[in-house]
Amino acid sequence: MKLYIVPTPIGNLEDMTLRAIRILKEADLILAEDTRKSGILLKHFNIDKKMYAHHQHNEHKTADIITERIAAGETIAMITDAGTPAISDPGFLLVRECIKKGITVECLPGATAFVPALVNSGLPSDCFCFEGFLPQKKGRQTKIKSLVNEPRTIIFYESPHRLIKALEQFIEFFGADRKVSVSRELTKMFEETKRGTLQEVFDYFKEKTIKGEIVIVLDGNKSKHVERVEEETEEE
Repeated sequence: MKLYIVPTPIGNLEDMTLRAIRILKEADLILAEDTRKSGILLKHFNIDKKMYAHHQHNEHKTADIITERIAAGETIAMITDAGTPAISDPGFLLVRECIKKGITVECLPGATAFVPALVNSGLPSDCFCFEGFLPQKKGRQTKIKSLVNEPRTIIFYESPHRLIKALEQFIEFFGADRKVSVSRELTKMFEETKRGTLQEVFDYFKEKTIKGEIVIVLDGNKSKHVERVEEETEEE
């Protein structure tokens, strides 16, 4: 009786691990964010297992049912449409419920979009913060303002139709000269990473038709970092 968290490819199917395939084949049930999309993936790897829809609209209601099944002896694997469950995807609530009830949870290592985007950005990766998706409307500017003095590299997810808006807002609050890296279509045929200042990257993308999921990696506020280092040195 166990819940497995199983990452799936974010684009390139060759990124599916051998262990992930084995776990999905051995599981009694697979939880999927979208059973139609996941059905294509499972068919590709010859995985013939029953699926159960588990997504942001029903996860509050289904957590008890799923934990009861695991407690009764079933092994259940959870996947999302792409990447690692619970990283800007459903999964956290179920993991929390399992832990509360003493059910073993095991997360496999695997694909997630922000790691290759961060490493590929050329920006500091020793210390960073992951913000995921910004609020679409209410609280969006407040959230951005709260990050103005953040010294660490900041990572955001964004949809293609909101990228230009995000870059405009970042220029307004972080300044046009702040360094940024924008990656899209990671692991796919038309993968692209554009690096430069916020103004340069904004000018580049405003002339393009933008497709694919986006990862924005933004340089931290270095002046704030210097102040913090000086304060720590004085304390010592």
